[in-house]
Amino acid sequence: MPAPAPLTFVCLHYWAGSGREWQAIADLLAPEYQVLAPDLSGFGAAPPPTADYSVAAYADQIIGLVQEHKLTRYVLVGHSMGGKIALAVAARRPAGLLGLVLLNPSPPSPEPMTDADRHASLRAWGKPAEAEKTFRRILTRPVPAAAHAQVVADNLRATKAAWEAWMLHGSREDITARLGSLPIPCLIIAGGSDPIMSPSVHGLETLPHLPEGTPLEIIPGAGHLLPYEAPTEVAELLRAFGEMVR
Repeated sequence: MPAPAPLTFVCLHYWAGSGREWQAIADLLAPEYQVLAPDLSGFGAAPPPTADYSVAAYADQIIGLVQEHKLTRYVLVGHSMGGKIALAVAARRPAGLLGLVLLNPSPPSPEPMTDADRHASLRAWGKPAEAEKTFRRILTRPVPAAAHAQVVADNLRATKAAWEAWMLHGSREDITARLGSLPIPCLIIAGGSDPIMSPSVHGLETLPHLPEGTPLEIIPGAGHLLPYEAPTEVAELLRAFGEMVR
C-alpha cells in the first residue's frame, strides 16, 4: 500500500500579526511535519480581501488555501484571532481535516473585552509607540531581539481596514451555533500568564464547545504570543498531537 500523504499543520496567526510567527515552530517540526502559515487578508503581506473581513470570509480564505495546496491530511492550528477562524473552518467539516489545536484562542462567543480596551486598540493603529507598548503588555517571557522587532513590525503592517474590522466586528461575532459536535480531536494550549485571555476564559468560553475530554494544556509563565515565547513547548505539544491523529 502507498504511504499516506504527510501531515500538514495549517497555522493561523493572531490579530495584528502574520504567518511569520510560526517560523520557529516550523523549524522545530521539520522535516517530519509540514507547516503552512499564511498571512490572513489585511495582515502581513496579504492583500485586502475580495469579499470582507468577516470570520466566514477568512474561513473561505483558508478553505481555498487547503484546496490550492491539495492537502488531504492536515491539522488546523489557530492562535488568538486565528483560533476563532480555525473554529469556523472546522465547523464546515472539510475533507482531510484531522484535528484542531487552539493557542490562546479568541472564543467562538464574543471576545471578552471592555469598551475602554476596544477603543484604546482602535486608536493604536499605525503608531510605533503603541506597537511597542502592546509588545511589552502581551508578552511575559523574554524573546530574542529579532522576535521583538518582528512583532512590532507586523503590528505596524496591518491595514487599518483589517485592524478595525476585527475590533468592531470579528471579535464580537458569535459562531457557537455553527459548531455543533465537532467530530475531530481538539486541544487548547494556553499561556499561564496571558494578560489578554486567561486560561479560565478558554475553560468557560471555548472548551464547552469542543469534544468531551479535550485537554487544556497550560504553559506556565507564558503570555499571549506562545509561538514566540514558548516555541519548544508548543512544538512538542503539536508533535504529540500529530502523532495521535496521524
